[in-house]
Amino acid sequence: MRIGELAKRAGTTTRTLRYYESRGLLTVRRDAKGYRAFGEEDLRLLRQIRMLRDSGFDLEETRPFVECLRAGYPTGDSCPASLEAYRKKLAELDDCITQLQDVRDRVRADLARAEVESTARSADAPEPRCELTPRSGASVTGEPAEGNTT
Repeated sequence: MRIGELAKRAGTTTRTLRYYESRGLLTVRRDAKGYRAFGEEDLRLLRQIRMLRDSGFDLEETRPFVECLRAGYPTGDSCPASLEAYRKKLAELDDCITQLQDVRDRVRADLARAEVESTARSADAPEPRCELTPRSGASVTGEPAEGNTT
């Protein structure tokens, strides 16, 4: 099949396929007329790359899986290098989750503190003024609103 058909079947663009070619992830063969020629194995390889990219792998991280498929393995994740790439990605994701949980815990604590302070504030205390809330007739920048000469 030609590059346009492969792109369509893989759900990508010919530009992406050329980029993968330039990165060495897609091997191009030429037909008798000099056109790029691809087979079903290229489609399988592209589907593997897409699945990995959808799972958060960057393009270079897909290389072990591509090489595994090229080596003749039925799946791109059955080689030792692919398994190691999975382990590395999983550790990276675990680290991100831990960081996000820490941020969530800080925000939760700040909210709890702010709620206590808000309810403890005296009913007689003036409402705090937000500098981003325009006063009547003023813009957010503090300048008089257009047409307002006050």
